[in-house]
Amino acid sequence: MTAPSAPAAARPSGIEHWRFPNRATPPGSSAYYSIRFAPPSLRDTLAALFGWRAELRRVLDEVSEPGVARLKLDWWRDETRRAVAGAPRHPLSQALAPAIAAHALPIEPFLDLVERVEAELGRQRSSDQLAQRQADQQDRGALFELICRCHGQADGHRLTSARRAGAWCQQVRRLRDGGLLLRRGREVVPDDGLRAAGLSHEALTSEEQRCRLPELLAPMADTLWDERPARSDLSGLPRVLRIQVRIHDALLGELARANFAVVDQRIGLTPLRKLLLAWGTRR
Repeated sequence: MTAPSAPAAARPSGIEHWRFPNRATPPGSSAYYSIRFAPPSLRDTLAALFGWRAELRRVLDEVSEPGVARLKLDWWRDETRRAVAGAPRHPLSQALAPAIAAHALPIEPFLDLVERVEAELGRQRSSDQLAQRQADQQDRGALFELICRCHGQADGHRLTSARRAGAWCQQVRRLRDGGLLLRRGREVVPDDGLRAAGLSHEALTSEEQRCRLPELLAPMADTLWDERPARSDLSGLPRVLRIQVRIHDALLGELARANFAVVDQRIGLTPLRKLLLAWGTRR
C-alpha cells in the first residue's frame, strides 16, 4: 500500500502561518488573551502548541471516512516522533522544533493528544463524569502540561495540577458546545447520566430528545462547581493556565445563568470580558 501523503493542512504557507496569533489562537478567543499575557519569548511557541492540538482535532471534524482519518492520525504519530527526534516535516512541527529541544519536551503528551482523537474516532464512551474527566486529561490536559513545561516547570505535582486544570476547562467547553457536539454525533453526557434519564446516546442525538440536553447538563455543571481547581493547585502554574481557568470559570457561570440553553446556540463571553479576566489574573 502506498504510504499516505501529508494531510492537506500539512502544506500551509510556512512556519510563519503558526506564529501568534494563528487560526487556533484568533483574536477574541480565550487562547488569544491568555497568550497575550505570557512572556513575549514564549508566545509563538504557545500558539503553535494550541495549533498542534487544533490540527489533530480537525481530523475528527473534517474527515468523514474513518479509514482515512486513521491514516492521517498515523501520519501525525510519525510526525510527532520526527519532531521530537529533530527532523520534522510539517511547518507546524518545524515551528515547534526549537521549543521541543530547548525545553526537552517529552513525546508522551503529544502522543496523548493523538490517542485521544483516535478514541473519539472509535466512538468510545465514558461510563461517568470521572471517566470523562480522565479522558480530558489526555486531551487538553496534555496541552496544559506542555505549556507548563515550556515555562520551565517540570515538577510532578505541578504537571499533575496542569493536567487536571486542562481537563476541567475541557469539561466546561463540552457543556458550552453540547448542542454542536450532539449534531456531530459526539459524546456530551456520560453513560450514567444518560441511563438515569432513561436515554441512550443515540436517543439524545435525535431531534425529539435533544431538547432535554439542558436538564442533563445542569448536574454535570454542579459537579464542575464542586471540583474547580483549588487555588493552592493553581498558584504555582504559569499565568497563561491560570487565565484559562479563570475564563472558563466565568464561562461556566454564564452557562448556568442561561440555564444551559445550548441546544441550538453557542453561549460565550465577550472578548472584552475575557480581556478583563486575563488582565485581572495576577502575575
